[in-house]
Amino acid sequence: FFFCVCTGQDSLGNPVPRSHPTHTTTNMLPRVASRQLRSLATVARRQIHVTAASHRVYDNVLQTIGDTPVVKLNRVPTRDDVTVYAKLEYFNPLSSVKDRLAIAVIEDAEKSGALKPGQTIVEATSGNTGIALAMVCAAKGYPLVITMAESFSIERRRVMRALGAKVVLTPAAERGTGMVNKAIELAEKNGWFLTRQFSNPANAAYHASTTGAEILRDFAGKRLDYWVTGYGTGGTFAGAGKVIRAARGDSTKIILTEPDAAALVASGTPQEDGVTHPAWNPHPIQGWTPDFISPLVQEGLDNGLVDELIPISGADAIATSLALASKEGIFTGVSGGATVATALKVAETAPSGSVILAMVPDTAERYLSTPLFENFDAEMDEEEEELAR
Repeated sequence: FFFCVCTGQDSLGNPVPRSHPTHTTTNMLPRVASRQLRSLATVARRQIHVTAASHRVYDNVLQTIGDTPVVKLNRVPTRDDVTVYAKLEYFNPLSSVKDRLAIAVIEDAEKSGALKPGQTIVEATSGNTGIALAMVCAAKGYPLVITMAESFSIERRRVMRALGAKVVLTPAAERGTGMVNKAIELAEKNGWFLTRQFSNPANAAYHASTTGAEILRDFAGKRLDYWVTGYGTGGTFAGAGKVIRAARGDSTKIILTEPDAAALVASGTPQEDGVTHPAWNPHPIQGWTPDFISPLVQEGLDNGLVDELIPISGADAIATSLALASKEGIFTGVSGGATVATALKVAETAPSGSVILAMVPDTAERYLSTPLFENFDAEMDEEEEELAR
């Protein structure tokens, strides 16, 4: 505890801080000291409860990854008898769930010896993984090269470059497969370390030991009827889903969601290596559902972790993201809007008393140049002009 020595008291004997110096004569010092002691004693007798989080000091930014909050949604859900929560992954230091992946794959490679001191790291990403890797590489001193399809938001490129990464753009027509193939090519050509986010078991393992463990801790002894997640690499789904299923069995239904325009899992068509899945079509939910089913997603499917698969439209995802911002103060991107939109669909038919948890992967600040913000101008609108008069 940090105490402010107060030189005054109110009528009840409580210490009152003074905003200006108090001038005293020498013969008043004993009386002032006595008052100070009584004030300190009064404060010490009080039961002051301070959360541990408010006093934590860290050796580096990487220690702040994880332990993200679960927040109840109060104004967006339409049913009072069903509770919907969101796990806000944008509370990670670089504002997305991918911070977990980045620290996982790099530290696992360090321990195994696959990553050498000072070796350049390379990865293909839609943005959030690249930003997270750039943070970890900056903190640990590794050079980083990112390959990224040119269709993803411009602000993501700028953030990665600000963090010290080099960004190599690939043609939009080549989709996610193109940027992955470019990362593999550069790794083989230059002897760089490829993190392989879509297939690296360290990705799912970290989510099992952190994300899944946090959910089990936060809902210990409580109802959790549905857990809702989308998929990109599949690390959250396969890793957290595995421990949730192991600990809670069928009492918690796992709901997987994907864009209705790119219903890869729903198609039932197996993924062929290195090619675009035939069910994929362009969609606005960046970070979700690349043009292939990753090995980690397939692992989760093979482990029977999906109780229900629900498609969601890009329009619903965007509308829900904006509703979360304006009605809940939760500022999440299109992928977060998509997951919550799915959770709200689940809530429509869930039994009374049900509890639903949706994953919210990142912040809306990653989408400023996307359709999410197309209706918001930098200049004042007519109503604002009128207010200014």
